[in-house]
Amino acid sequence: MVTAEAPPYTLLVIEDEIEITRAVGAALREQHPAIVEASGGKAGLDAIKSSRPDIIILDLGLPDIDGLEVCRRIRAITDAPIVVLTARHGESDTVALLNAGADDYITKPFSTQELAARVAAQLRRAATPRRAPVSMNADGLSIDLHLRTVKRGPMVIRLTPIEWEILAVLVSDPGRVFTHQQMFTAVWKRAYGDARLYLRVHVTNLRRKIERDPADPHLIITEPGVGYRFIGES
Repeated sequence: MVTAEAPPYTLLVIEDEIEITRAVGAALREQHPAIVEASGGKAGLDAIKSSRPDIIILDLGLPDIDGLEVCRRIRAITDAPIVVLTARHGESDTVALLNAGADDYITKPFSTQELAARVAAQLRRAATPRRAPVSMNADGLSIDLHLRTVKRGPMVIRLTPIEWEILAVLVSDPGRVFTHQQMFTAVWKRAYGDARLYLRVHVTNLRRKIERDPADPHLIITEPGVGYRFIGES
C-alpha cells in the first residue's frame, strides 16, 4: 500500500512474457500501483509518450525490436531510469546495454526482492539532482571532492593522483555501474587500452586504503566482467 509520503511514481514494464510481467507486478504493485504494461518494443515506445513513466523495466528479449535498440530509443526520448531484465550473461552483452543507456540490470532468473530494491534505488537516484556531490560520508569514510581529501575520522588517507581520479569518478554518481571502458576514458582520457588491467591494479590499491576489509569491500563494488560501482551516502 502506498503511504502518504510516497511519490506517485509510474512504472512501465516492457515485457512479452506474461509470467514475468505478473512476477514484476507482484513485486512492485504494492508500493507502485501505477504500472503500465507493454508487450513489445513498439508498444513500449508508444507507452512512454502517453504515460510518461518515472522508471522503465525493459526485457531485452522482445519479439519485434531488439532490446538494445529499444534501450537506445528510450534513452533518446526520456531520462527516466531503465532497469533491464536479461537472460544474456555475456560480459559484452552487459557492457553493450549499459553503453546503450541502461541504468541497471538484473539477470534471469531474478529475485523479486532484488528487483524491488534496484527499482527503489534508481527512483531515489532519479529524485536527486544529477550533480556530483561536494562531499560524501560512507562507512566511516569522509570524502571531500572540493578539497580533494579522504579521511577516516581524523586520519587523512593519502591517495595517488590516479587513485583519486578513480574514486572521484565513482563517487560522482553513487550506485551507478561504470564500465571498465567508461572509467578508463574518464581517468586516462583515452578511448582505448587494456582498461581492466589498468583498473584492477589501481582499484586493488585504492581498496587497501579506504576499505575496512579490502578482501570484503563494501564501498567499491565489483560488477564481474563489467566494471565498478560505489555504494555510499552523500
